[in-house]
Amino acid sequence: MAFHVEGLVAIVVFYLAILAVGIWAAWKTKNTGSEGDRSEAIIVGGRDIGLLVGGFTMTATWVGGGYINGTAEAVYVPDYGLAWAQAPIGYSLSLILGGLFFAKPMRSKGYVTMLDPFQQLYGKRMGGLLFIPALMGEMFWAAAIFSALGATISVIIDINVNISVIISALIATMYTLVGGLYSVAYTDVVQLFCIFLGLWISVPFAMSHPAVTDIGLTAVHHVYQAPWLGSINSLDIYTWLDNFFLLTLGGIPWQAYFQRVLSSSSATYAQVLSFLAAFGCLVMAIPAVLIGAIGASTAWNQTEYGVPDPKSKKEADMILPIVLQYLCPVYISFFGLGAVSAAVMSSADSSILSASSMFARNIYQLSFRQNASDREIVWVMRITVLLFGASATAMALLASSVYGLWYLSSDLVYIIIFPQLLCVLFIKGTNTYGAIAGYLFGLVLRITGGEPYLYLQPLIFYPGWYQDDNNLYIQRFPFKTLAMLTSFFTNVIVSYLAKYLFESGTLPPKLDFLDAVVARYSREHMDKATLVKSDNIVLNELAPVNPRHSLTLSSTFTNKEAFNYVDSSPELSNTEDN
Repeated sequence: MAFHVEGLVAIVVFYLAILAVGIWAAWKTKNTGSEGDRSEAIIVGGRDIGLLVGGFTMTATWVGGGYINGTAEAVYVPDYGLAWAQAPIGYSLSLILGGLFFAKPMRSKGYVTMLDPFQQLYGKRMGGLLFIPALMGEMFWAAAIFSALGATISVIIDINVNISVIISALIATMYTLVGGLYSVAYTDVVQLFCIFLGLWISVPFAMSHPAVTDIGLTAVHHVYQAPWLGSINSLDIYTWLDNFFLLTLGGIPWQAYFQRVLSSSSATYAQVLSFLAAFGCLVMAIPAVLIGAIGASTAWNQTEYGVPDPKSKKEADMILPIVLQYLCPVYISFFGLGAVSAAVMSSADSSILSASSMFARNIYQLSFRQNASDREIVWVMRITVLLFGASATAMALLASSVYGLWYLSSDLVYIIIFPQLLCVLFIKGTNTYGAIAGYLFGLVLRITGGEPYLYLQPLIFYPGWYQDDNNLYIQRFPFKTLAMLTSFFTNVIVSYLAKYLFESGTLPPKLDFLDAVVARYSREHMDKATLVKSDNIVLNELAPVNPRHSLTLSSTFTNKEAFNYVDSSPELSNTEDN
């Protein structure tokens, strides 16, 4: 395959346009907000992201390279088909559930990152523990989609994979570095438009290729392979349900999602954005489904691709760029390539910004440098954007099983962070002891269940397990959902048990080494912005500085039962009287 100068020029033009929009958005950021909240403007965009831009950026965050390529691949692969293309429905339902139940409480309390409520209730140690699976999810996701982009570009314009990955990562990191959420949001508008236009332009040309049979016929009849509508065997129904719950519920506790929620101008807007994005995800999946169906309806021996077909060459994961390359005219395939690269960058920049936001605020500022200036936090964010961008790029180039790492880390987000989020928002009385126990139980159950993508053999064999042709153990039992539920109930049970043991006097207060139940021994109280020491600040000083983030002390100090133990404090008495 020859080097395509036209394709390279098209990609360069597209990347320059994206970079220009990102730099313009960065300039807009500098003129937004006061100098004192520059870091918050980078993280949540000054909380003035409107419906149009917000809807685009939230949709583009989900509609990434993995979403587009993965949906097309699932429809194309004979053993799966449309029945197993769960991402469009799963992520759309995830956004709907997020809008119905999670967006309003998170936005109305004025949080800045997803980890804020955890540190508020469970303390900085637990916030640090929860940062680990959240960071892994974001980083491995960015690495996986960078890897997919490099392979896609190399298929169509035949340039070195490493070069395409590095250049794409540099562009995404550069405008994220200078503009934060504003740059990410405004470039998402351009990228989503490119995805929609590029893929829809490609579909009619691919469908009209002489080697393509009517997709309506191949949907239900065996022509070149099994029907692309697919089916679910009775033995696989629990695996299907496990994956579906993973996408639907595990798609909620991501910083990339809550960053958009928290950037909304109101809690109601945050809910509406979620619903708009849910609709957008479904619409954007349609051309990917059609391209997968076209791939399954093509006589590949009648094309320049030749024989054997993509699935026989183990290139099923590249079916979308292959269809663009061999079933569309050259100039059309370049439009499609721009769409795929747009999809990748729209998700990668979000992941990099999310990881740096959580580190700068929840680890650096709230755990180590409570008195850090806003300028210092901004520089920490810039440095971590560079570091996380470079790390994701290195993993995309060097790791042989990036997707396996991402599958495992996304499982940990579902199993560990989701039940913790349920408890911290909706279950009154949970504490750090329950959170740690739930964290450990969920982690152990997930790791011992094995991971075929990483060749990690299981230690616990659930009912229905079997060995595949590669001697890997496959679990049919929905053990991921079991681990998530175990983590949730462990958190609740251990929390209430610890609360009972300390409050009944069964255990002396001095054993409350995490300061999670007996507040008279607690040395730390956290408001929404900083950790402060109870012995060097009066409670009246915890009033919010910025009116748009108005919080009372009672809503900030989530563990309200603790107030009962310090009635003798004059500061507390004055606060409660007010």
